[in-house]
Amino acid sequence: MGRIARGWNLAKQSLSVVLTDGSLAALVVLGAIASVLIAAALFIPAAVSWPGDRVLGGILVVAGVYSTTAMGVFFAVALATAAADVLDGRDATVGRSLSVASGKLGPILGWALILTTVNIVLQVITERAGLVGAIAGRFLGVAWSLATFLVVPIVALEGLGAGDALKRSGGIFRQRWGSQIVGQVSISGLFFICGVIPGIALGALGVASGSRGLAIGMVAAGAVVVIASMILAAAARAVFSVALYRFATGAGAPAPFSGNDLEQVVRQRRRFF
Repeated sequence: MGRIARGWNLAKQSLSVVLTDGSLAALVVLGAIASVLIAAALFIPAAVSWPGDRVLGGILVVAGVYSTTAMGVFFAVALATAAADVLDGRDATVGRSLSVASGKLGPILGWALILTTVNIVLQVITERAGLVGAIAGRFLGVAWSLATFLVVPIVALEGLGAGDALKRSGGIFRQRWGSQIVGQVSISGLFFICGVIPGIALGALGVASGSRGLAIGMVAAGAVVVIASMILAAAARAVFSVALYRFATGAGAPAPFSGNDLEQVVRQRRRFF
């Protein structure tokens, strides 16, 4: 089986897990709502105060970035907890998943601080160092996202602090060549092709119909399709990250994932020296 076919198979397996328990999608929705509310509570006052008080505006912006990042990490940990429950054959619940995440606030806040700092540094490098900085920033961003892909399941399932989780995730990635790329790209591609594109096309057809009522209905339906595909994609990526973490750490391939597929994804890195 080729890499593309294997990646698509992993994406479908991740989706099949998501569809067995509504708690996964519910956590994604709750996380999005919470993040939007926090962002509005801090970014709107920052925008209002910026012309007259740039210091206060800057503080509010930084606080907003950190707070939304922390909220995203919190729900990501809850989502990884729910994904692990489903993969273990248990019914996941929103309440239990949020309770587990609440018990790990220290690592969550610490990881959010690291993420915020690194993202700001990468943004500065990309925007202020010319073409070389833009290339370097994007390269470093990709390397960072790959090396830290397993931090959330490690925090959720091992309870390590932010620094130790980062070291463990980076260590796993160094030992396994390209382990996270196939699944991530395939999951995003699957939902983009099967959800986002049809949703956009549906809205476009509605607009092109010339009927205001039909256009409104089709645009609304297209928006629902796009949003639903994004929710399912986020939940599927969480399932994949937990399955990948478990297999890479020697726990075997959880159903419905194929051991052969995961073995090829997390194959041992080749050593040339």
